[in-house]
Amino acid sequence: MGRLKKNLGLFDVFAISTGAMISSGLFLLPGLAAAQTGLSVPLAYLVAGVLMIPAMLSKAELATAMPRAGGTYYFLDRAMGPLIGTIGGIGTWISLILKSGFALIGMGAYIALFIDVPIIGVALILTVLLCFANIVGAKESSGLQRLLVTILLAVVGGFLLVGLEGTALGDAVIHREQAFLLDGMNGFLATVGLVFVSYAGLTKVASVAEEVKNPDRNIPLGMMLSLGVATLTYTACVGVMALVIPPERLHSDLAPMATATEILAGDWARPAVLLIVVAATAAFVSTANAGILSASRFPFAMARDRLLPSKFAIVGAAGTPLVGIVATSLLIGGVIVLLDVTTVAKLASGLKLLLFSLVNLCVIVMREGRLDYYRPGFKSPLYPGIQIAGMLVPLWLIAEMGLVAMSFTAGLVVVGGLWYLGYARGRVARRGAIFHVFERLGNHRWDGLDHELRRILHEKGPHPADPLGATLGDAEAIEVDTDSFADVAAAAAARFADRTGLPADDLAEAFIAETRIGMMPVVDSAAFPHHQYLGVERPEIVVVRTPGGVDLRLDPDEAHVAPERPLSTFIFLLSPDGNAASHYRILAHIAGRFEEALAEALKAPEEGAEVIDLTALRVLRGSDQPQPPKSPARAES
Repeated sequence: MGRLKKNLGLFDVFAISTGAMISSGLFLLPGLAAAQTGLSVPLAYLVAGVLMIPAMLSKAELATAMPRAGGTYYFLDRAMGPLIGTIGGIGTWISLILKSGFALIGMGAYIALFIDVPIIGVALILTVLLCFANIVGAKESSGLQRLLVTILLAVVGGFLLVGLEGTALGDAVIHREQAFLLDGMNGFLATVGLVFVSYAGLTKVASVAEEVKNPDRNIPLGMMLSLGVATLTYTACVGVMALVIPPERLHSDLAPMATATEILAGDWARPAVLLIVVAATAAFVSTANAGILSASRFPFAMARDRLLPSKFAIVGAAGTPLVGIVATSLLIGGVIVLLDVTTVAKLASGLKLLLFSLVNLCVIVMREGRLDYYRPGFKSPLYPGIQIAGMLVPLWLIAEMGLVAMSFTAGLVVVGGLWYLGYARGRVARRGAIFHVFERLGNHRWDGLDHELRRILHEKGPHPADPLGATLGDAEAIEVDTDSFADVAAAAAARFADRTGLPADDLAEAFIAETRIGMMPVVDSAAFPHHQYLGVERPEIVVVRTPGGVDLRLDPDEAHVAPERPLSTFIFLLSPDGNAASHYRILAHIAGRFEEALAEALKAPEEGAEVIDLTALRVLRGSDQPQPPKSPARAES
């Protein structure tokens, strides 16, 4: 499986999140929301934005720890296991389908302002066009996304300037006579759940986290900026609409922003509304296309993980998931034809609320699983309180949204569970980090997760604060003619003792204890014993080679990793105690280099398997030519 290029910066993250949010929620939904709660509708948007904070913080942490394509599905699967992964993957797929259908209905409503065409027909035609565009490989570039968001924010900014001036100076008729809470607190809370879908695009960037440069900084910062801008935009713009549009018109209006612009612009109404239509169309195109693009990748990713039939993993001639795109587009068409816009919004919001609740649970599971290689570049503050709130509040909002949203969400959980039990359970062996949480379930932990997280940590690259260059540059290699790991550890400990002044016997015992329970990465015939020790000033590496190899047999009931073949190269890492994040980043990096060297060796079998044993320092340092050991001493057992 190839890696995606990291070519997205901070503004790209901001543009993806903002562009995915500001569309239906601003151009289509305010009138429907106002019909439920009255003049308090801008407050409902504000509260929904605040309630997004736990999910945003949790998604940012997960995305910086596991920057992988697939986003929510990937997090749920690796944290909770394939059963919850199946439910979450199907749920995310359906929620994106509903949101895309919602956007296409909204685009049809705005186009119909200038051209007398049926809204449903326009939405279906646009679905077909976007389906075809995705099949042939045409998708929005990051540059186009930046341009669309810039135009959108500029137009929205102009609307706000005119709207705030009109409401403040009294140029527009203000309709304050309508009820603030049209249906009491129940109606207000139901509206908060309804408009929650307006913020669903915020975390969509997690699906492209694998392509983000410096994800530890750009993902959380971009998401925070995006949520701030979107919340202020929604609250202010919807407030203007609620004040200037007569209630009886607003409550049934599918193009409320255009109506408000027409009222505010006076003699310039026609060109001003046209500008709003252009901005709305750009926003809907961006959201709908990104929705099809993202949604089609979920069945594709699940098929690769054997949770869906392999046909969904078929890639077309243009390198796109053909079956996933077609299936997604057909379902969007069904949503447009069969459901009304209010129902679509409620169903999409209910699903997203459930998924956001599960995402917060994922953070708790990953942290309490105490996985060595779960090292997020951004850690959510106020843990675990904010995650617990982020789990419970969405479930409460689903209940407030009514029987339709509750039934649909519960039904989807049942369908996902039955699909896993009936189809996928016998095809997958993965287990989630949940099995790392409870010691009584220790025998069921999936050690492939540790390896996968270590590989991700390597791909992220070293942290600027890690002394990786100096550590690798000072690494030395020795050779020990023995078949005993105790002798290997003693030889390495003696080298470390010379360099650090620490007791060699204690160091040797520490490495042996770590290895006895299998707490070391193994790559082919190379192993990576490691330990953090009080009194070490900076990380140190010693490479030990054993010509005959060491057959390391570990108790399968106790060890997490059991080598399958004799080990001939041992890369010992000794780090200061108290900086586990740096220790495991360096460990992941050096193990990752050996995995890459092994992959290259397998491509050239004539070079033989000994390529890793003979060039350990070259692999570590990334040099093109073998380098002699810094201290070519030989220790005899």
